[in-house]
Amino acid sequence: MRGVFITFEGPEGSGKTTQARLLAAYLKKRGYETVLTREPGGTEIGDAVRKILLDPDFKDMGEVTELLLLAASRAQNVKARIKPALERGSVVICDRFTDSTLAYQGFGRHFDIKLLMSLNKIATGGIFPDFTFLLDLPVEKGLERSRALGKAESREGKGDRIEQEGLQFHRRLREGFLELARRDPKRIKVVTAQDEIDSAHKIIKDLADDFLSKKTLRRG
Repeated sequence: MRGVFITFEGPEGSGKTTQARLLAAYLKKRGYETVLTREPGGTEIGDAVRKILLDPDFKDMGEVTELLLLAASRAQNVKARIKPALERGSVVICDRFTDSTLAYQGFGRHFDIKLLMSLNKIATGGIFPDFTFLLDLPVEKGLERSRALGKAESREGKGDRIEQEGLQFHRRLREGFLELARRDPKRIKVVTAQDEIDSAHKIIKDLADDFLSKKTLRRG
C-alpha cells in the first residue's frame, strides 16, 4: 500500500511552511500516519546543505553549484524520509519539492526545463507529488513578509541569499509557479496567500479531505 505525497509550493513569504505544518497537525488528529519534511533540508545532510544555500555570505555561488546542491539535498530526503514513509502507507507532506526547482532554476535562473526535469528524476528516483498546494501572493508582499521574519530571526531584515535576489527574479519565479499550475490544474491547486491563515487553512484542509477520501491509507 503506497502512501500519498503532498507538497506545498510558492514564492518567498507565501506562508507555505505554516500551512504545511497546520495540515500535518490536522491530518495527524484525523488519524493519518503523517510525515512532515522540507526542502532544502529534511535530513541532517540536507539541513547542512540548506545552511550553505541560504547563507547571504555566499553571494558568489554559481548557478550550477546551487542547482546541484539542491538536487543532492533532495536525493537524501527522498532516500532517508520520503520513500520509506510512502512505502509504509503514510501521508508525506513536503515544504517545497520538484516544482520549486522548475520555478526557481527554470523560470528564475533560465535553466532548460527538460534538463531540470531529468535532474529531478535522478534525485527523486521517479517519486512525484500526488497533490500540490501552490500558495500565491504578489511578490512585493511576500518579500516584505519574508524579510520581516528574517529580521525577527536576526538576519537584520536583509533576507537570506535567495530573498536578496532582485524583484525581476522573484517575479519570474512567481509566474513560473502559476504557469506550472496552468499546465497541471488537476494536481496543483492555487490558494491565495493574502487571506488570513485560518481562511487559507480551511481551504487547504477541505481540498486535502476530498483528495484523501478517495485513498486507502494507514491510520494510527
